[in-house]
Amino acid sequence: MTLVSREPFGTTADGQAAEQITLENARGMRVSMLTYGGIVRSLVVPDANGAGTDVILGFDSLADYERDGMYVGALIGRYANRIAGASFAIDGTLYRLPHNDGKNQLHGGPCGFNRRMWRPAIVNGAAGTSLELTRRSAAGEEGFPGAVDVRVTYSLSDDDELIIAYRAECDAPTHVNLTSHMYFNLGGHDAGDVLDHELTLSASRFTPIDTALIPTGELREVAGTPFDFTAGRRTGDARPADDEQLRLGGGYDHNFVIDAGSANSFSARVRDPRSGRWLEVRTTEPGVQLYLGQGLNTEGKNECHYGAHAGLALETQHFPDSPNHPAFPTTLLRPGELFSSRTAYRFGKDEHVA
Repeated sequence: MTLVSREPFGTTADGQAAEQITLENARGMRVSMLTYGGIVRSLVVPDANGAGTDVILGFDSLADYERDGMYVGALIGRYANRIAGASFAIDGTLYRLPHNDGKNQLHGGPCGFNRRMWRPAIVNGAAGTSLELTRRSAAGEEGFPGAVDVRVTYSLSDDDELIIAYRAECDAPTHVNLTSHMYFNLGGHDAGDVLDHELTLSASRFTPIDTALIPTGELREVAGTPFDFTAGRRTGDARPADDEQLRLGGGYDHNFVIDAGSANSFSARVRDPRSGRWLEVRTTEPGVQLYLGQGLNTEGKNECHYGAHAGLALETQHFPDSPNHPAFPTTLLRPGELFSSRTAYRFGKDEHVA
């Protein structure tokens, strides 16, 4: 894995200069990240003939990312997903957060990690070159208690794996839940919708939502429902009219509970039948949010229009609204503890597909 380039990528509206940093592995897979928002801007996966296809959605300019409301490619924090009522209590103290999703907070608030500048460092190790992004989230940022020091490392393996490792430490009790919000289209970022993509999830349960897209607290079996991806099937097989939960989410916008024994091994697999390209996801996280991009409607890279379902997100995470659900895996981080998480995205292509 080598550092291919490090170049300017514009200036934010408040005058901060952003960089784009590109890594490449020995097989020609390339990934480009921005210091603004920890954004993964492009991910080029080669085929057997060496031709590369960019398989994630993105934008051409920094201004486009500043305007974006769909978290395209972004690093999400301090808390990924929703917090009900934009509030939670720790040790008897109530904390109120700015809301940006009705009465709830979504993806860390109006100015979450996706809208912050990160400090880059190029790290050379035994496995090659990695990009390390760090920042201190100050106490009170977006309403969260405690200062948090965050480090996110992006690496490419020579097995065509993008690995994202997250670490965080705090100086006062707080909640932390980090993820990457890449939108994948394995046919290519400009290939249309992903409704023909075949999805397998190692998840026999999911967390149903209410009308505000907040988990009810139930862990519901997927068997016999449109949420059963355990044997693999097309993402477009079910319609919102088919199921109350799909109607509430306008489609798939739900957290799936990764089965015990699947953590850090197989968690999800996506395959595009047209190109034969596939993606396998492994994570240490207990959940993965499937969002099928039904809210997309924007102009993307190379003057490509991203309409509904132009990409799907697989956000590895702790469960939504965990601070208000004691029965969910905890997201509470205390001084002296380490938040550590790792997700690997491995790409390949069927040999028989031209």
